[in-house]
Amino acid sequence: MYSPRKIYGSWVEGWVLDLHTSRSTYLGEDEFGHPQFETVRTEIGELLFRLKYRNDESVIHDLVDAAESFIRSWRSDFSVIVPVPPTRTYRVLQPVLRLASEVGGRLGVPVAADAVRKLKSFSELKNVYDAEERRKLLEGAFEVKPKHVSGERLLLFDDLYRSGATMNAIAEAIAAAGASQVYAFAFTQTRSRA
Repeated sequence: MYSPRKIYGSWVEGWVLDLHTSRSTYLGEDEFGHPQFETVRTEIGELLFRLKYRNDESVIHDLVDAAESFIRSWRSDFSVIVPVPPTRTYRVLQPVLRLASEVGGRLGVPVAADAVRKLKSFSELKNVYDAEERRKLLEGAFEVKPKHVSGERLLLFDDLYRSGATMNAIAEAIAAAGASQVYAFAFTQTRSRA
């Protein structure tokens, strides 16, 4: 069902369950000049796509089953799950928060959904290709509540991992707020690392 991959950053150890897509073929442009692709997603990538972009809550159980199975086999030693704050705050269903809550419940680990708060508003980083520009946008972008993280071993939890810029910025802020260790987990990783 999935092929775990290590991710590297400002954490002790990090993993994604799989790539988001197995291939994407450029088809040309539509009548508005927008590029069109035929995209084939991995099994986990398809489930996540359906949850994030189709609001299909029926896939939550399968995603949580996969995450629980992997995290138990990983045997990382964390005491609190900290979800990455949502980018699209207008969504009624917040995929990261919902998945973190479900995984935390299964594992018997508390979820500190309000441990990290986004301070700045900026466009989605998936549309920012320059690494230095991403770094500048993320500088001072997050506030961490020390009471949730101080002395804790945290699992930083996200749905989709692209370049790692956001997770790294949050992991660094969490460490500065007194966390003893930070681990990282996301369901899928995009093929592009830019």
